[in-house]
Amino acid sequence: MQERRVVTRGATDLGTSSPAIVAGGLIYLSGLAGVNDDGHLAGSDIGTQTRRVLDRMRQVLDAAGSSLAQAVNVNVYLKREADFDAMNAAYRDYFPDQPPARTTVVADLMDDALVEMSAVAVPVGAPRETLHPAGWIRSPRPYSYIVRTGDLVFCAGLVSRRDTDDQLVAGATAVQVRTILDNAGTLLKTAGLTLGDVVAARVFITDNSLFEAMNDEYRKFFPIEPPARATVVTGLMGPSASVEISLIASAGDKQVIGPLVSPTLPVSTAVRAGDQVYLSSVVGSTDANGGDASAQSREALARVGRTLTTAGLTFSDVVDSTLYLPDLWQYAKVNNVYHEFFLREPPARTVAGAKLVTHAGLVEMLMTAVAR
Repeated sequence: MQERRVVTRGATDLGTSSPAIVAGGLIYLSGLAGVNDDGHLAGSDIGTQTRRVLDRMRQVLDAAGSSLAQAVNVNVYLKREADFDAMNAAYRDYFPDQPPARTTVVADLMDDALVEMSAVAVPVGAPRETLHPAGWIRSPRPYSYIVRTGDLVFCAGLVSRRDTDDQLVAGATAVQVRTILDNAGTLLKTAGLTLGDVVAARVFITDNSLFEAMNDEYRKFFPIEPPARATVVTGLMGPSASVEISLIASAGDKQVIGPLVSPTLPVSTAVRAGDQVYLSSVVGSTDANGGDASAQSREALARVGRTLTTAGLTFSDVVDSTLYLPDLWQYAKVNNVYHEFFLREPPARTVAGAKLVTHAGLVEMLMTAVAR
């Protein structure tokens, strides 16, 4: 039976979540904002808040038997794109060598925070290796393109850039998706894998009108057994970038669970890789619950529950969740319903304000579970 341990040190900001969950050989950290122990923001500038986030992350990882040096993947949500360089300047000091893979997007955040970060790490002593393709320029930003631990490989969020000089490749959505996934294929090749080994993906687009064109190109790279996926609308770093994609791949057996999310979408309902089970994100909007965040949350969680049952799991096996809300003022309603499903030892969790591809949707939920 897989160990599942809740890390209680380092209380989170949002409630109804655990600071971190240790399960399946990985450590899942909740989204952290730059608040002091009294719950107030550490400062009004991005540098101070970034340092406080990473100090908190170090504290939680230490309690989990890990460290910042053992982080394999970080998700950064910035309130303002203009803060990107200053955030990187502070972030770089915490990861001077072989930093984790990372994805950075623009999103609305709770309680006037300027930055929020979640992470996945491995315990001290566990294998962790950063890889770099031959001929690629080193990233001028403080993250690695690809990090491997055991059978799992984490790829950084990629926008459309040339590998030789890091310059943005502008163009239509199809051009950007093709550039991103061609580059992802090269990255995975350095780990002895292919795009067919991808088990989970997060896609960020700058406008929901790009969704169809993104899918048309995306499905060419994942014609069979596509990964579980979430797609939301956010701002991105760089004026010409309209798509960003991050990936998780596995060298172990890949098992698709359930049917495609939709016959027209290249998205599996869930994918199992070893003990990790990656669920595609779900919304809960129906013809009957438009405008009702509570009802949509309940329906979304019911859909998650059906997928978990198909995988032979329950809500107690969920280790990590991300909630995307187009209107953060709806958070209390969503949280009240969420709490009903996770009464004891809730998973790590991140809440970010982002538009959804589904216009009527008021919440989208993305979850990862670990079989015990």
